[in-house]
Amino acid sequence: MFEKISFEALKSQVAEQLEADPKLHAMAIAATLGVTEGEVIMAFPEELVVATSGDKAKAILEDLPSWGPVTTIVHSMASIFEVKAPFPKGKEARGYYNLMGKDGELHGHLRLDLVTDIALVSKPFMGQESYFIGFFAQGGECVFKVYLGRDKKRQLFPEQIEKFNQLKQEFLGEK
Repeated sequence: MFEKISFEALKSQVAEQLEADPKLHAMAIAATLGVTEGEVIMAFPEELVVATSGDKAKAILEDLPSWGPVTTIVHSMASIFEVKAPFPKGKEARGYYNLMGKDGELHGHLRLDLVTDIALVSKPFMGQESYFIGFFAQGGECVFKVYLGRDKKRQLFPEQIEKFNQLKQEFLGEK
């Protein structure tokens, strides 16, 4: 159906699509190019994404509960599930990172060993400034994303933007 292309060719094609339509979502680009969402995000222009290895997942997840309300998104078979609440605390047990949310918060069991890549993405979405942390498995499949939260006036929380940018600088310092 689609032929596999090199990373450099993918970066070029993603840049062309974003230049033609900056509002395009990574999933739409992925469908057009026949690749995964993660492959597209990792091929975003450098000003939109900072990536790191999946072994940082636990540390990020342990810090996220201190960020306040966020939107956690899981895609499954063209359906999108969202939880708007503080990210829950978790702990490791039986091979999973177990999310222990309060009522109304996210609950679940994550296989952190399957998270190979993490991306911090700063890209406008639906006409608004937007930031998210994406957790990806081998091959670029999205495990889940955590978007920075918004107040009742749909404004991003400035302290979350600051924490996001600090995390970006930490990852950039590793390169």
